[in-house]
Amino acid sequence: MSTSSTPWSQRFDQGLHPVIAEFNASIGFDIALVEYDLTGSQAHAQMLAKVGIISEAEGQQLVDGLETIRQEYHQGSFIPGVDEEDVHFAVERRLTELLGPLGKKLHTGRSRNDQVGTDIRLYLRSHIHTLRTLLRDFQKALLTHAADHVETLIPGYTHLQRAQPLSLAHHLLAYVDMAQRDYERLGDVAKRVNISPLGAGALAGTPFPIDRQYTADQLGFERIYSNSLDAVSDRDFAIEFAGAASLIMVHLSRLAEEIIFWASEEFRFVTLTDSCSTGSSIMPQKKNPDVPELVRGKTGRVFGHLQGLLTMMKGLPLAYNKDLQEDKEALFDTVNTVQGCLQAMTVLLHQGLEFRPQRLAEAVASDFSNATDVADYLAAKGVPFRDAYNLVGTVVKTSLAAGKLLKDLTLDEWQAIHPAFAGDIYDAISPQQVVAARNSLGGTGFEQVKQALAKAQKIVES
Repeated sequence: MSTSSTPWSQRFDQGLHPVIAEFNASIGFDIALVEYDLTGSQAHAQMLAKVGIISEAEGQQLVDGLETIRQEYHQGSFIPGVDEEDVHFAVERRLTELLGPLGKKLHTGRSRNDQVGTDIRLYLRSHIHTLRTLLRDFQKALLTHAADHVETLIPGYTHLQRAQPLSLAHHLLAYVDMAQRDYERLGDVAKRVNISPLGAGALAGTPFPIDRQYTADQLGFERIYSNSLDAVSDRDFAIEFAGAASLIMVHLSRLAEEIIFWASEEFRFVTLTDSCSTGSSIMPQKKNPDVPELVRGKTGRVFGHLQGLLTMMKGLPLAYNKDLQEDKEALFDTVNTVQGCLQAMTVLLHQGLEFRPQRLAEAVASDFSNATDVADYLAAKGVPFRDAYNLVGTVVKTSLAAGKLLKDLTLDEWQAIHPAFAGDIYDAISPQQVVAARNSLGGTGFEQVKQALAKAQKIVES
């Protein structure tokens, strides 16, 4: 690698050792920024012409040359290698090949430090928009099932023990709400992504009469960094994004875990379709929940990227350091992983699973998840709740010993337990009534669920 081809000055007498050149280069992954680098460079060229650093004709030539490179990239003829080191130098070298010495004027008034910071923000801003769109699609898939299953019951669990029956729609709407927080959280992160560092230079600004507000406006940034040191060294926005992405994966993984349980022979709450599951190479009877298992597994790599970014930043002095090259692969893989998982889970919900209402009805009718409702029944009759709670605990214990469910007790047996019991106890503890009765705001009562469903549908469609 000769010194004439390097993006730095002639201060060096020798070229890089090939191993170091390979180690130092980021072109293998930051080529993903090429579209954003070209767009940012076009805005910079227009600004240089606007303020008179170059002529209007030169500015237009630079813009046109950069557009030519964009077309070459789309056509597959612009394929920079390790000798270009990074995407920024690769673009500048190709521009100089196209325009001669004029291409070398493009870098006036900026550094690779503020240039890469601009590219990353443009990249992330675009992909945040994509991820928010995918979150909406995921919510819509959940809402489709929820609308079909308002009065379908599913056992509710705490500590993975049967607790109280729920509307299946209510259960699914919990994930809609999680995804809504994710949607809003990404929108909040986008505000801090959408700040322009362009023109901050290497760390101290530039003596050229640049117009930072102009380039910010051209690129759609809401504002500019007020401190040049912070502008080139800030990666808070990347860490925030990785945190928001990690929470998306938490929510996807929780649903994935439930689907894995629901599809098991022990639960049998859902049936997996052939289009979203695979079989075993030696056990012909099996149908494996690959999609949710992969989502559950991929969650760890996103968590790892968050930890990596935090660790990378924790000891960096101001301003730019080469360590910051490590932000890109973490961000790119986080974006790709979350995007893929959202798409796969959305397809799974639309086409990959079918709920089994009859099996769910059998499940909620075969346990003691209505025990709390017996206590509530007595409390409504004037028995102090704690006394009613203890009394029902004894009833459950004796019923288990006798091999009975609460619905199997005779009225005489109920009244022997407490005289407040009457014939209406059977309606009170039926699964449908148990769910319908929980009509407090945000509860699983059918009327509450219908209202929550309508509200969610309005938000998602807005």
